[in-house]
This record gives sequence, C-alpha cells and structure tokens, in this order.
Amino acid sequence: MARVALLSNPRSTGNRSLLPRVRSFCAENKDIFHYEVEHVDQIGQALKTIARVKPKVLVINGGDGTVQAALTEIYRGGHFGTDVPPVAVLPNGKTNLIALDLGATGDPIEALKRVLELARTDMEPHIVSRELIELSGGRAGGKPVLGMFLGGAGLADVILYCRNRIYPLGLPNGVSHVLAAIAGILSIIIGIKAAFLPPRPRLMKVSYRKQGQLQGRFALLMVTTLERLLLGGELRGSSPDNSGALKMMVIERSPRALWRAMLDTARGRLSRSGDGLHIERGDEIRIEGDHSSVILDGELFEAEHDRPIVLKPTAPVPFLRLAA
Repeated sequence: MARVALLSNPRSTGNRSLLPRVRSFCAENKDIFHYEVEHVDQIGQALKTIARVKPKVLVINGGDGTVQAALTEIYRGGHFGTDVPPVAVLPNGKTNLIALDLGATGDPIEALKRVLELARTDMEPHIVSRELIELSGGRAGGKPVLGMFLGGAGLADVILYCRNRIYPLGLPNGVSHVLAAIAGILSIIIGIKAAFLPPRPRLMKVSYRKQGQLQGRFALLMVTTLERLLLGGELRGSSPDNSGALKMMVIERSPRALWRAMLDTARGRLSRSGDGLHIERGDEIRIEGDHSSVILDGELFEAEHDRPIVLKPTAPVPFLRLAA
C-alpha cells in the first residue's frame, strides 16, 4: 500500500521544467506511487491502476485541464468505490485556485513533501469536504463535467485574452494576470472596442433559485464552491437562509459597479449585494446567451438560447488541506 499516489501530466506547461525534480523526489521516496499520463484521455485508466495500490492520498500534478479531468473521473468513474482517498493539488497551473484554496502555495516539491509528511500521520484534522460544480448543457455537449471554479461574461473574455494574447509573450504568470486585469478594467472604463483590449461581453441571462434572474452584459460572472477566492472575502449571498453550495458573484459592466467591487475587496467586505454587485448562493444556476463563453477550471464552454448551461453541486468530496 502506497501512502501517496501522484498523478502527473508531463505535457502541462508547468511540468516542462518541474517534472525532472518530481521524478527525482519520487525515486527517493518509496512511499510515493507515481503515474504519468500523456493525455487527459488516459486519466481514467490511470486512476483504475492507482486504486489498486489503495493510497492514503491522491495528488494531482498538472494544469487546470488535468485537475478537472481527474476530479470528473474520481467522482464519476467509481474506481475507488466508497473509499475515495482525499485529494491534494500541487501548485502547478496558471491560476492554481484549487491549490490555493487547499493551502498549497509556493514550490510544488515543498507541497509534495508536506503531503507525504501528513500521509505519515493521522490526516483527519487536515481533511476537508468540498462540493464540485457539475456543468451540463451548452455547445460542448456530451456527459457533464466537474470542476470547482467557473468564470463567465467579461471574466471569461479576459481569461481568453490572457491565454491567447499575453501568455505567448513569455512573461511570468503573475505579470500576465496583472496585465490582463488592467486591460479588462480599461475596456470597462473606456467603453469602446479596441484591438488591444478584451472584447465586449455578450448578452447573458443568469437564473438562480426559483425566481432570481439577472440579464445584461456583465464585467464578471463567477461561480465556485471554493472557500478561498481570487478576490478575497466570503460570498454569503442575499437569500434569507443563506443556503446553497454554489457561490455566485456577478458584477455589472459599469465603472460604478467595478469600483464598488474593488473597494469592498480592499476593505475585506466583499459579501454584500448592491450598486451593480450581485452576490448569491444556490443549488442550481442556469446561464443562457448567444455563444456566451464560460470557463470551468480552464475548459471553455458556450451557452446558447436553446441550450443553456446548467450548474449544480455534487455530493461532498474529501480534499487534503496542507495549511495548518
């Protein structure tokens, strides 16, 4: 029985330089069972093999697409039966939101050392439960996919702008994200189309709970089950019972709404709706629009008027939190 099973995708951008160090570390620690895949289509077979060694922890080492495919297969594949090991994610992608939420930051090898350290002890105090987002519908079709962070409206446009226009420049990830954010803010403040700025968001309708509905061009749509968010703050929502596993934030496309969100973020009070900022919670969210883009953990989907994207939470999945 291996204490730790490590699933790596050598083709992810971060692993081009990291993987030799990972292989060396695994060779020195026999408690780690290391399985490498060349494509996300191989993840199902990888997890089937990993389940046979019955690891105490399953670690995912890859980009956003690898993490999403692994989470989908873990939840849908049934390889582990009812004894699913807690999942840890190494900080190795472009955004690392899931790793950040679980306290995995900095050097991926140091995070892996921390996982191995915890696996040699009673891990119970470090195991947390998180629901996943189940996405169905849209133009992608096929079976539902699972993830933990969805960005849409202007946020999706900025992510695609960063991916297609800024990442090719070869700048550090942090610098690329800042430049993309500045470009997104300028596009709202200036309010005009420009080749050097992200495109204007498409019209979108977002439905939540039984009667809640928002419609328009939004600067940001965010749906997540994570606790620690990119913008900080706790998304409590405005419903009286504050219920629902899906946490949603929508910012209208106006300088006033954007300024309100930025000010509340700086004050650590990003939890109240008003002035173009909408914060809600629910157990089903529907997104409709004419080729409106959303990105779930790095994978692009599009909603259409007759084929909306539907988001629902799954049952809780165990994860390993690395922070104390």
